[in-house]
Amino acid sequence: MRMEAAELGYSEAIALDVQGFVSEGSGENVFVIQDGVIYTPPISSSILVGITRSCVMTLAQEMGYTVQETVIPREMLYMADEIFFSGTAAEVTPIRSVDHITTGAGKRGPITAKIQAAFFDIITGRAPDRHGWLTPVPMK
Repeated sequence: MRMEAAELGYSEAIALDVQGFVSEGSGENVFVIQDGVIYTPPISSSILVGITRSCVMTLAQEMGYTVQETVIPREMLYMADEIFFSGTAAEVTPIRSVDHITTGAGKRGPITAKIQAAFFDIITGRAPDRHGWLTPVPMK
């Protein structure tokens, strides 16, 4: 999947499930924002149930956003206001375009920015870890 994406000039791939609906990236979960609602594929769409995905969903809901797990047709990616990946390595990474079609304004959108900031505030210690997500590692 990732090799095909690279051959076509893309930085990352978005996989489809066996029914042709959006599944996930090569190592990340996908979130699509349309009209202020955040959509992400359900577990039944052949996704990895990611820890970071769960954190992002929690943060978004705490901010008052509706998060819906639903099947996402590929075409929805083309009409999205914002799209981002989440994952251990990706953390929260905005997606500027899909299939050479610009997403929203072609840069990180405001909802993605808020979620990304809240996520980084917790993992860097700028905000308290009120969910117990972090495990302290003693320095020697």
